[in-house]
Amino acid sequence: MSQTLQAVRGMNDILPDDAETWEYFEDIVRDWLQSYGYRPIRMPLVEPTPLFKRAIGEVTDIVEKEMYSFEDALNGEHLTLRPEGTASCVRAAIQHNLVASGGPQRLYYYGPMFRHERPQKGRYRQFHQIGVEALGFAGPDTDAELILMCARLWEDLGLEDVALEINSLGAPDERAAHRAALIAYLEQHQDKLDEDGKRRLYTNPLRILDTKNPDLQAIVEAAPKLADYLGEASKAHFEAVQVFLKDAGIPYRINHRLVRGLDYYNRTVFEWVTTRLGAQGTICAGGRYDGLVEQLGGKPQPAAGFAIGIERLLLLWKECGGEAERPVADAYVVHMGDAAARVAFRAAEALREHGFAAILHCGGGSFKSQMKKADGSGAPVAVVIGEDEALAGEVGIKPLRGPGGQQRVSLEALPEAMAALLYGNEEEGAE
Repeated sequence: MSQTLQAVRGMNDILPDDAETWEYFEDIVRDWLQSYGYRPIRMPLVEPTPLFKRAIGEVTDIVEKEMYSFEDALNGEHLTLRPEGTASCVRAAIQHNLVASGGPQRLYYYGPMFRHERPQKGRYRQFHQIGVEALGFAGPDTDAELILMCARLWEDLGLEDVALEINSLGAPDERAAHRAALIAYLEQHQDKLDEDGKRRLYTNPLRILDTKNPDLQAIVEAAPKLADYLGEASKAHFEAVQVFLKDAGIPYRINHRLVRGLDYYNRTVFEWVTTRLGAQGTICAGGRYDGLVEQLGGKPQPAAGFAIGIERLLLLWKECGGEAERPVADAYVVHMGDAAARVAFRAAEALREHGFAAILHCGGGSFKSQMKKADGSGAPVAVVIGEDEALAGEVGIKPLRGPGGQQRVSLEALPEAMAALLYGNEEEGAE
């Protein structure tokens, strides 16, 4: 007996009940993004490996140990399943001259990302993100609007216990000066660093500040702060972002240890966090990445954006009482006999042609079993066709959710009768 095949660990099936919730959520998200003038872009799932090494940084966790990379057996190319979307989006914008030819771009994308890490609640090897990228916008107003967009979505979803943390990473030269001071400071405590800290000391010391190791908290708390190395322009930019947030009534906390795990960030960075999902409490993160377009071969362009983890956001939404409306058909078509089956096909198509959703019963069964399925479908109306109705060119209409008995109408009058039953005196059609 052959072994039953299973999905790859950490890559999950989304079954119909959950998939309907996802689609309901996606509709909310699309309306939200369009209300801010963002347009969709779709990039490939697979990109050249050098794209992510150059954009994210060779000594980041993602590039060092999380990427699904492989050599294409057909042509020897080194390829990677995308671990995040910003690098792909910027690559596409450069390749197709989007900003150069069309001016600044407000773009969004939605889809699966891939990272080889230990699966846990809301965090999987194939996970899904909404990515929002504002390309060609330099000012603090863009940073603030990205944060305000998130606050608007949380309000639309009715989320609770979501807090905003912000920081400024300054300009590259300011980070370099801070990095040198940080390394000098950490060298004095090298014997107390854990293995991860020792490994990162000279390659990515900023990430040591983000450690969750309780034994290192006192050391990192006393470490040199990047804020003390910011120049006037970086300080003014960060202060302007805060003014916009205060004007909008958005509470926030400045977290000097917020550095983000990707090398391309500069100036404003932010995270939206919650205490409701355990240790993995970040549901959205982003910031400014002005150098990335040039780094990937394009003409220098300012840019900023954020990404939302869909699995974690949906978990939080359900925790806060969120529930999707289950889509139901307007009618379930029940039939008995060969002639009735042929009329049933015509009846179902006539309903669909007039804007109604109709489920045609397939697979046979008694009237009783079919009516049970009609009731279980959630449809408000059953369209019933037996041999008598079929011979007369008529159908029965039976309300399943409200008062009223079954009535018979001609096949031609079915859409109008359905409209009258579902919408009263409104015009025919499912408006």
